[in-house]
Amino acid sequence: MRCLAALMMALSCGSAFALPQQSAVPGGIVILPLPAGLPETVTARFGEDPVFIDKDSKGERRLILGIPLNAEPGPAQVVIDGSKEKQTLDFSIGTKQYTEQHITLPAGDKHINPGPEELARYAREAKEQQAIYKTFSENGAGWPGFVTPTRGELTETFGLKRFFNDEARAPHLGMDIPAPEGQAVIAPASGVVVQTGDYFFNGRTVMIDHGHGLISMLCHLSKITAKAGDRVRQGDIIGRVGHTGRATGPHLHWTVSLNNARIDPLLVLPAASKPVSKP
Repeated sequence: MRCLAALMMALSCGSAFALPQQSAVPGGIVILPLPAGLPETVTARFGEDPVFIDKDSKGERRLILGIPLNAEPGPAQVVIDGSKEKQTLDFSIGTKQYTEQHITLPAGDKHINPGPEELARYAREAKEQQAIYKTFSENGAGWPGFVTPTRGELTETFGLKRFFNDEARAPHLGMDIPAPEGQAVIAPASGVVVQTGDYFFNGRTVMIDHGHGLISMLCHLSKITAKAGDRVRQGDIIGRVGHTGRATGPHLHWTVSLNNARIDPLLVLPAASKPVSKP
């Protein structure tokens, strides 16, 4: 599965194992140091969801926390479990105004006005994906570092308030990377393939568990070359760019979920990655 071309593409997209960029806004990431003296077995929760605990080179622990896109700005806290006394870490969520995206699709397109069968199918698929986002496995030893999963312009499409044929829809929970049909799609970080499928809206899809509540979902593929249970390394080819599902042309949709919060994928890439604003 691994090839030199894929490896070179991964390495050219940025240095591995870099921490994510902080942005304490809905859809963003916060990094909080854990207080000293806590036991090794300590865990943390944000709401009902467990939080990623990482260590630096000196062994100091820190929380890497995803903020849901629908989070209310203002004071927030993480609960520390496993210590003798309940502890909390306080932080503040700022505001961010996401722009609008207007897309025109052919009248009568089933992906715009799905019928009862399509809606039932979508409900089943959404439930399946939600169950994966809520998982918290022990895959990986720490924050894995990310590279771009395919070549193309990085666009600021996360969080866009979307309108299809002038009808308001759910905000965009990933980043779209325009790319030629059939171009290789690689694992943006090491992990385990936990789900593949051909979904109504997402088309052919691969979901990778990077460990500790960190999940990638790669959508609209023309071809899937990985299967559930595969352990993949960063740079392994897992599929090919396509436009299956609800897509107006070939591109890769990449969702990143951290502690069951969909976050801006640009934040997990090296800071040198330059996005192009194309709402």
